Amino acid sequence: MPLSLQRLGSAKLSELLDDYIRMSLAQYEFKLDDDFRAYNATVPRQIALEAELKRREGDQRGALLSLFEHPNMQVRLNAARAARSVAPEAARKMLQEIAASRHLPMSADAGMSIRAWDQGIWKPD
Repeated sequence: MPLSLQRLGSAKLSELLDDYIRMSLAQYEFKLDDDFRAYNATVPRQIALEAELKRREGDQRGALLSLFEHPNMQVRLNAARAARSVAPEAARKMLQEIAASRHLPMSADAGMSIRAWDQGIWKPD
């Protein structure tokens, strides 16, 4: 069960990561079904989870690196994009691996993320 948005601030790091995985897995299914409305409905949760990780002492977005071993490519893609500011080399490597996989649509998303990064459209925060 997803954490309530009001509870994110008091949740354990492991709970936030579990919720991040659930949200990413839902996005994966929505992408495969071409259900863009449902996918877009998950984005506020993704933003809130990433913001909570960033807000925590020491910027806990580095904890997302543990998701680079997850079997689901959408989980790895989301984690890599969210970790770019705190672990740029590891995040770039993961994005490159996903892009090279040719597993659509995640490989295309990873390629676009790298391009936006290289062109300065995405900037670290």
